[in-house]
Amino acid sequence: MPVPSPYAAPLAAIPVARHEVGVLGGRTAYWVYGAGDAATTIVAVHGFRGEHHGLEPVVAFLDGIRVVMPDLPGFGETPPLPGRAHDIATYAEWLTAFVGAVAPGAVVLGHSFGSIVASAAVAGELSTPRLILVNPIGAPALSGPRGVLTRLAIAYYWVGARLPRRVGTWLLRNRLIVRVTSMAMAKTRDRGLRAFIHDQHDRYFSSFADRDVLHEAFVTSVSHDVGDYADRIGVPTLLVAADRDDITPIEAERVLARRIPDATLVEIADVGHLIHYEKPVEAVAAIRAFLS
Repeated sequence: MPVPSPYAAPLAAIPVARHEVGVLGGRTAYWVYGAGDAATTIVAVHGFRGEHHGLEPVVAFLDGIRVVMPDLPGFGETPPLPGRAHDIATYAEWLTAFVGAVAPGAVVLGHSFGSIVASAAVAGELSTPRLILVNPIGAPALSGPRGVLTRLAIAYYWVGARLPRRVGTWLLRNRLIVRVTSMAMAKTRDRGLRAFIHDQHDRYFSSFADRDVLHEAFVTSVSHDVGDYADRIGVPTLLVAADRDDITPIEAERVLARRIPDATLVEIADVGHLIHYEKPVEAVAAIRAFLS
């Protein structure tokens, strides 16, 4: 039985509608939250293995702002792109085409892996007035404070991609491994919030289309970081970073902020890589200040 969301009440007050659009020969599912006549629209890109539900706690406090959230190709309700490798070039091209088709001129937001996709797109051909990166991947994954665990993850996805398909898929969707991952990322001591976070990962962390696209996306996620594109990001950029992030240490986020020509860094205390679940109010406060 689903664990009740602590953010259900404010989210329920925001209208939402599901849509689909053709992008790069495939079908992209996306959700629009808020009124169509809102003065500001944000296109929000979720992280690796997740889907749009993960960013709903942030949306819950963005009332008055229209938010468009797609599922990345190969995740959630968006099938893989036909005939394409799911690498950073494809994801950046997809995001550029999606924004152009659905919300041209929108502010772009990316969380975690979505921060890499958004940065690559904005450093390329995606036109946006502002860029927001939540828990940005600001340094190579192997250099983070849990580089050893990153190596274990690489081995895990490598094995999952090479075992017989049925066994490999079972391993990649194994609920125990998903729970261990969730426990490692969550920093809150609030038992109810931890239960909600674990339930979210149980429900949505294995909604990838197949093991092949999952492996391609994982390789992409550990082969690139926002720093690859920092000096080519030509718009005002907000970095919402966590002081206990196990993937990118706060010191690396500070270095990243200095490399982006027009960057604002907001540091949120006592949280790790799950700002969107644990500190959405603080994240939205930073976003509203940045947009105003």
